[in-house]
Amino acid sequence: MTNLVKLILPFALLIGRSSASAVELLDYLTDAKGQYAGPSVEDNIAKMDTDRNGFADVFEVRAFLELKHGVGYQKALLDRWEVAANTTSCGTSFAKELTE
Repeated sequence: MTNLVKLILPFALLIGRSSASAVELLDYLTDAKGQYAGPSVEDNIAKMDTDRNGFADVFEVRAFLELKHGVGYQKALLDRWEVAANTTSCGTSFAKELTE
């Protein structure tokens, strides 16, 4: 085998595997007519809304995502969301003047 073929072959195999995974996922999420058959955004929000108050706050979203994908999923992002949710006022420069 030439060096070029040795270099290209692993990438070609990787791309082929990614395409197969995408096709499998598409088959899983569509019905026989090709229409999307997965959960709607409304369905997912209803699953997240554990306190049944009509919306999913960041804590409920985190719990749902960690249940689905494992503890620590998107930890940095969800940590920032929780910090922002726990602050008592807006972080803009003019907010201090409005609250004092």
